[in-house]
Amino acid sequence: MDIDEKLRKRILAFYFAGVVNLILGIYVLVEGPRFMGQGTATLVALFFLGFALVDFYFPRLMKKKWTEYQEQMRRQSGAAQPPKQ
Repeated sequence: MDIDEKLRKRILAFYFAGVVNLILGIYVLVEGPRFMGQGTATLVALFFLGFALVDFYFPRLMKKKWTEYQEQMRRQSGAAQPPKQ
């Protein structure tokens, strides 16, 4: 089964945001201490990296929920049809 186009776009948006957050997190870890101190840079980097994890986790969850929904709909449509004679 193919994923709905709207859902696919949403998943791609999450992946894009995850990559951006990952890049920003790494950048702040590397360059941040020069501008804001080690402690603050670490906290900001953890913030970005945490959001990156969420951005990569949500698409998996959305795919799983969509697959479960499609399976449930398939079972319901199969049960709603009268048996063939």
